[in-house]
Amino acid sequence: MPELLLFSNSTNHGRGYLDHGWDDVEAFLGGRDRVAFVPFAGGDHAAYTARVAEAFAARGITVTGVPADERAGGVLDGAQAVFVGGGNTFRLVAALQRTGLMDGLRRRVLDGLPYMGASAGTNITAPTLRTTNDMPIVEPPSFAALGFLPFQINPHYLDADPRSTHNGETRETRLTEFLEANDVDVLGLREGTHLRVEGAGAAVDRAVIGGTAVHPRAPGPALLFRRGTPPAEVSGDVTGLFDRTPHFDRPASEPTPS
Repeated sequence: MPELLLFSNSTNHGRGYLDHGWDDVEAFLGGRDRVAFVPFAGGDHAAYTARVAEAFAARGITVTGVPADERAGGVLDGAQAVFVGGGNTFRLVAALQRTGLMDGLRRRVLDGLPYMGASAGTNITAPTLRTTNDMPIVEPPSFAALGFLPFQINPHYLDADPRSTHNGETRETRLTEFLEANDVDVLGLREGTHLRVEGAGAAVDRAVIGGTAVHPRAPGPALLFRRGTPPAEVSGDVTGLFDRTPHFDRPASEPTPS
């Protein structure tokens, strides 16, 4: 049974790497102490892996970096869990697709390898990367991602500041535009929060939002965007999100099949 622990972000302001999430990480790992780290969303893979390994080592957990070559499968085979770090989602997806690791990683997680993600690593558990906040600094062959969830995630969800004089698009505006073209739910995870999932697809047992949003204006941990309804605050058990079927590239003017 797949297990997922998906953080909106890896670092809160003024705190160290995953300091807001170590209790959840250790509970999720349940004594497992060998983690494969996928650094592909970052630029310098070696430096990124070293920083993450240092943070995990302080808790007695050994981290091994997954290389973007033929050795990757062996690293995943020797791990008890995998952690996909944050950075640029386009760069992450491009590397996973180019190396064939997207399929390999999906297969291993569906076979039971526990999966942790932060930011970009959380983004790619959705069907596509379409709701990332990142700039497309590279062009992946496809926007298709791991697809463990039937909905999209928008990590780092940021509420608009009513006092701001900025006239550009808010995060809510951009996700509303997504819903105009796609009949697919979007879970906006605020900074400091996470989603814990037991199972994947039709085999999901439970999905729960945890953590505490750190932004002072945040009324709760997450916001659900669904076509035809106003954004709604959600928290706790959200297993029902797995009951809906996503329909991509379906304009709002086109009715969704019942």
